[in-house]
Amino acid sequence: MQTVQRPTAAFVGASWGALLIGASAYLIGLWNAQMQLNEKGYYLTLLLFGLFAAVSLQKTVRDRSEGIPVTGIYVGLCWVSLIAAMLLLTVGLWNATLASSEKGFYAMSFILSLFAVVAVQKNVRDIKGLSQGEPRTTMD
Repeated sequence: MQTVQRPTAAFVGASWGALLIGASAYLIGLWNAQMQLNEKGYYLTLLLFGLFAAVSLQKTVRDRSEGIPVTGIYVGLCWVSLIAAMLLLTVGLWNATLASSEKGFYAMSFILSLFAVVAVQKNVRDIKGLSQGEPRTTMD
């Protein structure tokens, strides 16, 4: 067991920056895309679904490592949701009539956003726990 330390301002800033850059790039790309409105809605919903699934999975994994009870069915649902979001994006981009560079742009900004939202959620949780004076430990 080791004590959780307060994340540095640089890491917190980098995490938020990566999330804002990834999500903004994805959304600006959607705004400027030459596709039907229902396609834009599909890709927007996938981003929102993926971000929520990633945060939820990170929280459940962290809860379990800290000894907070989490049901197996919820952990499974989190994994299925995250995998479904990534598979649906993959299928959507595979079948889209976009240039390969555009497909890569959407995929990379989506993955950057998922990674960054996990880091942001971790930082928010660590800072809140430390500011409340709770003893925080991790199993590493």
